[in-house]
Amino acid sequence: MKLPTSFLPFLILLSTFYFSSSAAKTDDFLKCLAKSSDSNSITKLVYTPANSTFDAALRYSINNLRFTKPTTPKPLVIVTPKTESHIQNVIYCCKKTSLEMRIRSGGHNFDGLSYVSSVPFIVLDMRNINKVTADVSTATAWVDSGATNGELYYHINKATSAYGFPSGLWANVGVGGILSGGGYGMLRRKYGLAGDQVIDARLICADGKILTRKTMGENLFWAIRGGGGGSFGVVVSWKVNLVPVPPVVSIFKIFRTLEQDMTNIFYKWQSVAPLLPKELDIRCTGIVNISKTSPRPDKKTMQMSFESLYLGRAKDVLAILGKQFPELGLVKEDVLEVSYIQAMVFFSEFPPYAPPEYLLNKTVLPRLDYKGRSDFFKKPMSVKGLQGLWDYMFKLPAGMAYLQYTPFGGRMNEISSSALPFPYRAGYLYMFNFFALTHEEEDKRMAWVRSLDTYLTPYVTSNPRCAYVNYMNLWMGQNNPTGSTSYVQASKWGKRYFGANFDKLVMVKSFADPFNFFRHEQSIPVFSLWSDM
Repeated sequence: MKLPTSFLPFLILLSTFYFSSSAAKTDDFLKCLAKSSDSNSITKLVYTPANSTFDAALRYSINNLRFTKPTTPKPLVIVTPKTESHIQNVIYCCKKTSLEMRIRSGGHNFDGLSYVSSVPFIVLDMRNINKVTADVSTATAWVDSGATNGELYYHINKATSAYGFPSGLWANVGVGGILSGGGYGMLRRKYGLAGDQVIDARLICADGKILTRKTMGENLFWAIRGGGGGSFGVVVSWKVNLVPVPPVVSIFKIFRTLEQDMTNIFYKWQSVAPLLPKELDIRCTGIVNISKTSPRPDKKTMQMSFESLYLGRAKDVLAILGKQFPELGLVKEDVLEVSYIQAMVFFSEFPPYAPPEYLLNKTVLPRLDYKGRSDFFKKPMSVKGLQGLWDYMFKLPAGMAYLQYTPFGGRMNEISSSALPFPYRAGYLYMFNFFALTHEEEDKRMAWVRSLDTYLTPYVTSNPRCAYVNYMNLWMGQNNPTGSTSYVQASKWGKRYFGANFDKLVMVKSFADPFNFFRHEQSIPVFSLWSDM
């Protein structure tokens, strides 16, 4: 639509006001930091658009390239603190200058909420607060929020090969984000979520106070281990239990296509995978490939990878699957016996015998443009339903969409749905995510995600339709950018992430951060009689 010429002066005036206002806020924020007790050290950790290194600092951990466009809102300032006092000063100066703050750990938020906002904001980037200190005598570790999965696994292994931790798969994912959402990985069926193993934390609240489990209280401690990042404070570090792992584990990754009876194999997987021994996890990834054996004119086929970790020897996993899942056709040549740390290298998409130091590289893994969604299943999808799903996949070019399946069961069934904000325990077969790459034909592929979302409706959970908070999806609803957000409005997305636990999260938020300093488009809201009347 073409705007009338008479409207242009208003737009120019509005734009001029916005930029001049932002410049004033930036200047006030920087002056505030300069007056802080850490001024000599913290000013060296600050980036603004006036710095030649600003773009590099911003892109450092943007892992969804959909948010690197020139039109994407940028922070006024990026601060990369090294100490707790630095964080306290940033919080104080944000409050003093009425700037919002986004907290970034690894930058993997699906919709970019750790580094994008529609209102003037700064980014608190935790990259420099990344120590991992393991104590073998107590089988515990303190892990900073700016550490990555790779750093976590690497430093635990340097201290002892007898223990691991049930965090995520990708080496460059930030620990702060994982634990804030509960966190899951290849050990969840044996030991539960990453958040289930957190036993203490150091959190800086909106008043700048440093709280531990003892001083924050059990309700707030409960909320930060799965209630989503950016709602309750800045968690600087987490104390976690380490979990025992055997000296030898078994891994495999095998592929099956439609021409190899993939549909029936996967249909069986849906029921079998959650009932396997706790020590065995088999996750699946589906993608469209090109195959000479495909009967289709375009030679497309669906391919499913079955990727597994077994806490034991190869002969045992072969025996288990030969009895409980013979359809998979696993043979001894498919299985490798490795150490636990080499398994973590393998599940970060590196060669299985690559040096563990690969886990320390935060930028080696590919970064993509994508839109992602998550769902949960309580019953298997029918063969007919799966065939319809494959038809949706064939609508995009090969390699442009992914389906990921994560089975539950085991230890997940034994933990109460209210033990953490993450409610998906007993009764859930598996979690499902799907992604479309959007580096080209973005509008078309976004529409594809929406249409597939609609197609899945009869098969997934309902009332509410469930989703995982660490895979945030703003299509489900958003908070108001300024002012308060009603409980009813926030429930549209909040109940989907947290189920019945959402009410408790709102209560905790209302006491812990009553003025709603820590906020973003899907942060836990403060209950307000005015907005909730």
